[in-house]
Amino acid sequence: MFIFYDLIFLLISLIFLPLYLFKGKFHQGFSARLGILPKGIHFNRPIWIHAVSVGEAAVIKGLLLSLKKDFPGKQFVISTVTPTGNHIAKNIARDEDFVTYLPLDFSFIVKKVFRQVNPQIMIIAETEIWPNLISALFKQKVPIVIVNGRISDHSFRGYLCLKFLLKPIFNKVTFFCVQSERDKQRLLELGVLAEKIRVTGNMKFDVSLPAANRLAPQEEIKNTLGLDASGKLLIAASTHPGEEKIVLDAYKALLREIPGLKLLIAPRHPQRSKEVASQATQAGFNPVFLSKIAIDEAQNSQAQVFILDLIGQLNNFFQAADVVFMGGSLVKKGGHNLLEPAALGKPVIFGPQMFNFRDISFLFLNNQAAIMVHSQDELGEQIKYLFAHPDKARQMAQVSRKLILENTGATERNRQVIRNLLS
Repeated sequence: MFIFYDLIFLLISLIFLPLYLFKGKFHQGFSARLGILPKGIHFNRPIWIHAVSVGEAAVIKGLLLSLKKDFPGKQFVISTVTPTGNHIAKNIARDEDFVTYLPLDFSFIVKKVFRQVNPQIMIIAETEIWPNLISALFKQKVPIVIVNGRISDHSFRGYLCLKFLLKPIFNKVTFFCVQSERDKQRLLELGVLAEKIRVTGNMKFDVSLPAANRLAPQEEIKNTLGLDASGKLLIAASTHPGEEKIVLDAYKALLREIPGLKLLIAPRHPQRSKEVASQATQAGFNPVFLSKIAIDEAQNSQAQVFILDLIGQLNNFFQAADVVFMGGSLVKKGGHNLLEPAALGKPVIFGPQMFNFRDISFLFLNNQAAIMVHSQDELGEQIKYLFAHPDKARQMAQVSRKLILENTGATERNRQVIRNLLS
């Protein structure tokens, strides 16, 4: 069976190799994906937590800190797939922890890595299914827990087609802590035993309320952007190719009715910052990279468009926003986490492609706590509406915060599951 999965993974790798080369995916830490770990690194039955990218890495922070209290002195291994996720993981790790990249899912690589690391438990955020990895852990009798698990529409269709192959892999997972009843039902349809599944909620609700002392002072952020007391700021967060032009064109039209409005674009992948800046220049603006400006710099008051090319700073800038558009939703990317700006009291607008955050977006729309748009014209109209009706914007923010508070607690429930397994 290992050989069969190896052949499938090799075929997939060869298909996507040109894309990896084109996008520069062979980063500095790629050797870890080949199973090459630093010499002299020592492991003592660590707790291994895997978070594929930025969103998952942010989600596991609270769980990691809770488990450190439960198991003081315990070493943790934190793995990611993306460099941006790796950066976030390094920020939450401590000296005794080891941050790395997940080994590629070839049997000879994962066996080598897991013999060396010898984890006590493997915790995977948001249902990443790697057959050889899961099989290698199962063979070593290492418990595997999925936390914040979900099955997207796209994944579910693919899993159903391969159910005969994936059912035994799914059932090698010790326990699934899933976000919703829909996710539970989908796992049951895929043949997962009911006793392995528990609906514990969405951990994103827990991490959406940042501690005030972890954020830069709001006045400092406003000074950075050259915003005075009456200044207005629109943030387009986690945008993808195709969305920046929509946002820039909508913003250009808005300037005619809201003079002095500033725009901050935070591309989902910071390495696209120069590309986004080029689009802003073509639209007639002189964009400023936030990595290259100084606080209180006089010229910032004249700037109209800012590009956030820094990792882990978006929450700081959300504080200064009047309206937030959440990207990945006007193109087919599935949207991004709207809870972070909502928790900071910001009215949120998003497009129709929110399938990765379906339950959260439905919850907010059903309670009139967010606005959905379908086009550039609608985006501009709804932004203009919120600026013209500040009472409506405040009401949306109040309802948002109430919804967040009502849905917290998933991290603690997942913590209890893991504690029970380790006991």
